[in-house]
Parts: sequence; C-alpha cells; structure tokens
Amino acid sequence: MAGLTGRFSTVVKAKISKLLDRAEDPSETLEYSYQKQMELLQNVKKGLADVVTAKKRLQLQEQKLEQQVVKLDTQARQALAAGNEALARTALERKTTIQAELQGLDGQVAELEGQQQSMTENQAKLQAKIEAFRSKKEVIKAQYSAAEAQVRIGEAATGVGEEMADVGLAMQRALDKTENMRARAQAVDELEKAGAFEDLTQLGGGEDDIDRQLKELSGGTQVDGELEKMKAELAGGAKPAGELGSGGGDAPGAGRPA
Repeated sequence: MAGLTGRFSTVVKAKISKLLDRAEDPSETLEYSYQKQMELLQNVKKGLADVVTAKKRLQLQEQKLEQQVVKLDTQARQALAAGNEALARTALERKTTIQAELQGLDGQVAELEGQQQSMTENQAKLQAKIEAFRSKKEVIKAQYSAAEAQVRIGEAATGVGEEMADVGLAMQRALDKTENMRARAQAVDELEKAGAFEDLTQLGGGEDDIDRQLKELSGGTQVDGELEKMKAELAGGAKPAGELGSGGGDAPGAGRPA
C-alpha cells in the first residue's frame, strides 16, 4: 500500500509539474525573481539602517558619559582644593564607574561599526549581482520574445500551429461539404433524367411507371392487330374500308339526272 501511495504521489507531482511547465512564462518568472531580489536588497538596507541607528544612539550615550567624566573630574579637583577629600573621592569613584561604562560602550560601538562595514559590503555585492541579473534578465526576455515570434511565424508559414491547424481543418470541412453537395446535385439530376421521381403536380390523377408500361403494351397490341388486318385485306383483293359505298352498292353518280 505504501508503494502504491508513493507511486500515486509521484504521478500527481509529474502531472502538476507538466502543467506548470506549460503555464510558466519565462518573462514572468524572471520578473518575479528580480522583484524578490529587490525585496532582499531593501531588507539589507533596512538592517543596515537599524545598525547605524543603534550605533548613533550608543555614540550619543558616550558623549553624555564623557561629559559626566569631565564634570566629575572637575568636581573632584574642586573638592580636594577645598579640603574635602571624601567628596573628592566620591567624585572620582563615580568617574571611574562611568569610564568603565564608556569602555563597554566603546566595544559595542566598535562591534556595530564592524557589522555596518560588513553589511555595507554585502549590500554593494548584492546590488551588483542584482544589476547584473537585471541586465541578463532583459537579454533573456528579448531572446525569448524573439524566439517566440520566430516560432509563431514559422508555424504560420508551415501551418503546424494550433491556429493554422484550425484554419486548415475548417477549410477541409468546407471542401468536404462542397464535394458532398456537388455529388448530391449530380445524383438528383441523374435520377430526374431517369424518371425516378414522380410528378408531384399530378397527385391522384397521374400515372406511375406500371400504368405507363401497361398502356404502352396495350397500344402496341392494338397497332399490331390493325396491321395484320390490313395485310389480310390486301392479300385477298378486298377494297379498303374507305372506298366502300355508304348504302346498297350504288354507283357514286346514281339518281342524278343525265
């Protein structure tokens, strides 16, 4: 079961990776990477500003403590001159404490200065890399755009692109429909000439093919009978039917005065 789950996970990841490859636009990816690097540079600058601010605060604190050291030293001298040795000792003790504090602040300031120097160098290096990346990004984007345009032109010229393929399929469908329509028109014309279609204007009183054949057969039989009868009359010497008198066998001129 564990093997099946791992295989399913691999297949899903492969499918997702393939979909991402199709959807990924190199120009958008480069711009996104550039924006992320700019954000990182801004964070470095902000961190550097924070370090410098902290160092400045310590330096201001050092200035105040140095002023206190000078003040306590003056007070100790004045107290000693006035014969108040105890007050002078107290002033010197405070002076010593502040001087120790100043030494600690000096170490912190030096550490912050080191961080500032390191961050400044890193910022310069990062900025140089970002500038180089930006230049390279523009070159890659231009190359990709040119390659994409070349591919589109090549696909349009060779007809292998999706759009041109759709155009080709539409044209083929139009040709197929045209050929089918021409074939249908020729078939209809051929059937019409062959008399395969009934005359729709003679519904109820027209003749079908069987009626026409029977009529032709009947007419042919009648003509044959008359032809045989005429042959028999000519062979027997009989007068044609058109030459017979209308009554009694009288001559054509009978009954008229001479």
